[in-house]
Order: sequence, then C-alpha cells, then structure tokens
Amino acid sequence: MINKLKEFFKNEIAFSTSGGSKEKQQHSLEQACALLLMEVSNADFEQSDVEKEKIKQVLKSLFSLSDEKLAELFEYSKQASKDTTSVHPFTSMINDSYEYDQKVNLLGLMWKVAYVDDELDKYEEAVIRKVSELLYISHSDYIKVKHQAEDDRK
Repeated sequence: MINKLKEFFKNEIAFSTSGGSKEKQQHSLEQACALLLMEVSNADFEQSDVEKEKIKQVLKSLFSLSDEKLAELFEYSKQASKDTTSVHPFTSMINDSYEYDQKVNLLGLMWKVAYVDDELDKYEEAVIRKVSELLYISHSDYIKVKHQAEDDRK
C-alpha cells in the first residue's frame, strides 16, 4: 500500500510540473475524493455497511464509474485511509483542480456519508471541518451544506 501512496504522490508532482495526462489526473482526483470520503467514514473508528454503501454510491454517481473501477477505487481508498497521516496532499490536489462550487459539493457529499447512519460523531464532524478549512470553504457554506445533509436524511 505504501507503494500505491508513493505512486499517487509521484503522479501529483508530475501533474504540477508537467501537466500530466487528463486521464491520470482524473484518476488521481477520484482517489483524493474517495480517500476524503473514507476518512469521514473511519473517523469514528467504526465503518458500518451503510456507510460503505453510501461511499460507493457517491463515488459511482460522482465519477460515472463501472463496477470494476468502483471496486478498485473503494479498495484503494480503504487502504490509503489506513496508511495516510494527513489529508493535506489530497486537499491540495482538489484545490488545484476544482472550482469552489465543486469543492462545496464534495463537502456536502462528506456530510451525507457522516449522516448516513443517523449518527454524527464528533470525530466525523472534525474531519469534515478540517477538510473544509483546507479547501478554503467559507463557514457559511460549511454550515449550509451541513444543514442540507441533515434535511436530506429526514
């Protein structure tokens, strides 16, 4: 798994220096988003089946993935989440590639993962808060998407 993380960061550096291919860049963005969703799910040290399914559903719809690509991305994010110590490199890549509205949308998806089991753990909220700050999302938008996710679960 360490090799996969090294590969991810190697690709990220290549994109920042040479532009990288669009396909590889998209794949790295998918990995970054998947890892952030997994970080929310793992924050409370319990990952329910309903959280796993929500992550898969979000990734499939967000990136229009085949079942095979979805399984591969899910497994990558599951393992990478165990091995990573910082979300900063992943949020940096998202900041470089996403517009503000796309980042707010990603934050909303993170809230949906947090609320899918009808329990918001303080650690899940802390991860989302940290990512929100790293993505330079305004506090008002942070609160807005949180309330929207709360409303959507009712």
